[in-house]
Amino acid sequence: MRLQIATFVLALVILVVDALTPAQVVIAWAYMLVILLAGQFLPARGIKLVTLGCIGLTVLGYFLYPPTDSVGTLTAVANRVLTVVALCVTSYLVLRDQSTTRALRNQADYLALTHDGMFSRTIDNVITYWNRGAQEMYGWTAQEAIGKNAQQLLHTVFPVPREAIDAEMLRTGRWEGELGHQTRNGSRLIVSSRWALQTNRAGQPMAFLETNNDVTERKKSEESLAQAREDLTRVNRIMLVGEMTSSIAHEINQPLTGVVSNAGTALRWLSAQPPNVEEARHYLELIVRDGNRAGAVITRIRGMVRKESQRHDRVDLNGAVLEVLALTNSELEKHGIAVRQQLASDLPLVDGDRVQLQQVILNLVANAIEAMSTVEDRRRELVVVTGRDGSGDVDQEFVEVRDVGPGIDPGGADALFRSFYSTKPEGMGMGLSISRSIVEAHGGKIGVQGNEPHGAIFRFTVPIEAETLV
Repeated sequence: MRLQIATFVLALVILVVDALTPAQVVIAWAYMLVILLAGQFLPARGIKLVTLGCIGLTVLGYFLYPPTDSVGTLTAVANRVLTVVALCVTSYLVLRDQSTTRALRNQADYLALTHDGMFSRTIDNVITYWNRGAQEMYGWTAQEAIGKNAQQLLHTVFPVPREAIDAEMLRTGRWEGELGHQTRNGSRLIVSSRWALQTNRAGQPMAFLETNNDVTERKKSEESLAQAREDLTRVNRIMLVGEMTSSIAHEINQPLTGVVSNAGTALRWLSAQPPNVEEARHYLELIVRDGNRAGAVITRIRGMVRKESQRHDRVDLNGAVLEVLALTNSELEKHGIAVRQQLASDLPLVDGDRVQLQQVILNLVANAIEAMSTVEDRRRELVVVTGRDGSGDVDQEFVEVRDVGPGIDPGGADALFRSFYSTKPEGMGMGLSISRSIVEAHGGKIGVQGNEPHGAIFRFTVPIEAETLV
C-alpha cells in the first residue's frame, strides 16, 4: 500500500514541478519512474492505464506553462514528443519484464509441484535452488538446504569417480546414472539421477541442474526377484539331478566296483610268495584311475547343485556337452537311446557361466529322454550338434539337441518356454523357461522346430566375444 501511495504522490509532484517550469525544460521524463514503480504492483492492464495517464500529464504540463516564442514552441513540442516515446518504451520494457517474470514464476511453480527431487547448484557444488520434491525426498526445507554443499549434505556415493562424471558433463552437457544419497533422518536412498549443465552466454559452465527419482524400492524388488530367479534355477538343477539318480548311482558304482575288485587283486599279488610288486603296482594304478573317475562324477554333481552367483568363465561348449552326456549316460542306456555326437572342432571359448550352460544342455537332454521313452516303432536316437553360426550380426556358437520323439505342435512352440507350462502330467513347467532365461542372460536365443520325419530340435546360441574370433 505504501508503494502505491508513493507512486501517486510522485506523479503529482512531477506534475506540479512541470507546471511551474518552462515548457522547454523537460521534467516529464520523471514520469518513467512512476511507470517503473507501477510495474511492481500493477498488472499489465494497470501499467497501460498508468502509461496513458503519464502521457496525459505530460501533454497537460505543456499547456500549463506554454512557450512564448516560436523557437521555444518547437523545442517544447519536440521534447514532449520524445518524452511520450520514452514513456511508451519504458511501459513496453516493464510489460515484457513482467511477462518474463511471470513465465519464470510459473516454471518454478511447476518444478515445485513435481514429485522428483530437483535442485540446482553452482560449479562449487553449493545449492541455490531446492524444490518441494527434494524437501519431501530428503527432509530438508529449501531454507535449510540452500547454501549448503550438496555432496556433503546428501553424503553422495558415486558409481564412478566424480572426476569422470565432471568430465562427461563438460563434454556432453549432461549425465545420467544411479547415486547413493542419505536423508535427513539417516536412511539411505538409491536415486536415478539426471544432471544438466547450465552455461552463460560465453559458453562457460555456470551451474548444474540435478533431477533425482527415488528408485530404492524398485532396486530392492529387482534384487529380490533376481534372488528368487537364482533360487528357482538352483531348484531346477537339483530336480534334474534327482531325476538322474539312477544314472548317477550307476556312474559312481562302476568305478567303485573297479576299486574294490582291483584292491583285492593287488592284495593277492602282494600276498604271493614272493610278492609280485609290479603286478600289485599295476592294480594300484587302476584303483587310482577308478577313484579319479568316481571323484569326477561327484565333482560334476556338486557343480550342478551348489549355490553360487553367476560366474563368467571361458567355456568350452564341446566339453560342457561331453560332461552332461557322461552324467546322463546310464539314463540314456536305461531307455535304450543311442547317442550320436556331431561336435564341431576348433570352436573358440565363449564367455559365460559353465554350470548354467550345462543346466540348459541337461534340461534339453532330459526332455529328449522323456520324449523318447514311449517310442516303440523306431530306433531311439539322440543327436547332439555343436557348431558356429555367423549368419547374424554377431558371430555365435550353437548347441542342438535332436530327438525322435512324438514332436511338437508348431502352433504351440512358443508356449513351451512359458513359465509353468508343461506337457508332462507331473511337470512343473519351469525347465525350458529357466533355460530361456539363462540363454538370454548370456546374450543368446533358444528355440525349437520339428525334426523330420519325427521328433523335435531344440537349439540355443551363445555369442562369441570379439577377442575370441578367429
